[in-house]
Amino acid sequence: MRITRQLRHLPVACILCLSPLLIANVAIAEDAKPRQKKATLNAPVNVELDYLLYLPKDYDSQESWPLVLFLHGAGERGDNLDQVKKHGPPKLVERGEDLPFIVVSPQCPAGRWWEPIELIALLDEIEKEYKVDSNRVYLTGLSMGGFGTWRLASYAPERFAAIAPICGGGERFSARQLTKMPIWAFHGGKDSVVPLDRSEAMVEAVKQYGGEAKLTVYPEAGHDSWTATYDNPELYKWLLEHKRGK
Repeated sequence: MRITRQLRHLPVACILCLSPLLIANVAIAEDAKPRQKKATLNAPVNVELDYLLYLPKDYDSQESWPLVLFLHGAGERGDNLDQVKKHGPPKLVERGEDLPFIVVSPQCPAGRWWEPIELIALLDEIEKEYKVDSNRVYLTGLSMGGFGTWRLASYAPERFAAIAPICGGGERFSARQLTKMPIWAFHGGKDSVVPLDRSEAMVEAVKQYGGEAKLTVYPEAGHDSWTATYDNPELYKWLLEHKRGK
């Protein structure tokens, strides 16, 4: 079992689209005949993220491994990676548990929110350097990370085999991107920070668009619905039952 802390500068392809109005103005300067066009430019963007990386104790024994990408909550933002170990899979690793996954746990900088383009860049880097089974990549997060889980999954649904957002929420219209993805959401029935209906709305939206999603509610739990969830072996068993494209 190994856990490391790393800092990476990750190149991202950022797509910039010039508006038809701007293109038309350029055309006027060239030949006085306005033309509407769209130009797409690829420009590199540097992404800097601290993250914890866990490799299973017998990592070298097989050719590829499933991966869990874990997104922490707002209280763990900053530049101290020890904060990330407070909850979720990094907490389990810290107390000595062996997990059957590669676990990647990035830290969101202070005052910011999870950005899909940055997380995909990190995932690309990890898949390039480590023995990742790209068909068994799973996504989970709590609170701010629960919102990040819904958002990232709808941004890049083709990357994940299953997701488990905890006490989060999202935009209902984005659920149309999640109809082919297994989803297991969790929430506390007495959550006063993120209301239960935020998870209920997303799960219902996925179903309305023809997808499959389920929601576990802890009737007496407040905002902390993640401790019981991440301590439950059934979550990890459920994740491993799913493979992308199946």
